[in-house]
Amino acid sequence: MLPPTTFYFGIAFLLTWLSLLPPSLAALGVLPGAPETYMAAAPLAVFSPAIAAILAARREGGWAAVRTMLRGLGAWRVGPMWLVLALGLPGLVYVAGRAVYALVPGSGGGPWVYLPERPEHFGAILFVPICEEIGWRGYALPRLIARHGARRATAILGVLWGVWHLPMFVSVGMTMTQVLVGIVLIIVGNVVYTWFYRRTGGSLLVAVLLHLGSHLDNPNHALPEDSTPLFILTASWAVLAIVLLALDRRAFEGKTVAIA
Repeated sequence: MLPPTTFYFGIAFLLTWLSLLPPSLAALGVLPGAPETYMAAAPLAVFSPAIAAILAARREGGWAAVRTMLRGLGAWRVGPMWLVLALGLPGLVYVAGRAVYALVPGSGGGPWVYLPERPEHFGAILFVPICEEIGWRGYALPRLIARHGARRATAILGVLWGVWHLPMFVSVGMTMTQVLVGIVLIIVGNVVYTWFYRRTGGSLLVAVLLHLGSHLDNPNHALPEDSTPLFILTASWAVLAIVLLALDRRAFEGKTVAIA
């Protein structure tokens, strides 16, 4: 019998990678036509972490375990400061990075804020944070922490979360450099997610709001034509991750979820 997290990651990867395989192959020139013509199954990729988490939780403890996991979406027990900070931090991180970059001679201009514009952007705001966080922070992270400790669990989840995005990046036409930087962005950003998760006593709601904030102001809308916002964003999140790891080591220690 597969370990719980292995089962979860296997289902999440299988559903996502199979649904995005045709557009990825089209983007690579293996299949004829534009990737957009192969996106019929793409919505499955968005829902796959939640589907995998529900299946894995039910496999562990029946529907009672599923209800316990989903109950975290309505956990308002944290202070309002955490809710506001989670929602606004992603935009602040990019603006801070853009401000530093603007000091570099010859850096040029460019938007400081990337608000949602197209219908799919608004769909991402509504569904992606909830569906992904049910899986990554609602199911996988607490089990990884219990088995490996917070620091190692953060590293494992960061890498797997980043690689899980690979077909998404390829299917929208990102270059190899952009793909690699995008994966690094998710790995370093995951450190911040773990910090919020543990500092709020394992709040799934805060994780959803943090994820939602990244879609409210998303510099990746400039891709694949302009890589600069992605590089700025990745560097900014990396700096924040290093600061948190250095100044709040307790948030990345131990094998329990709640340290609030």
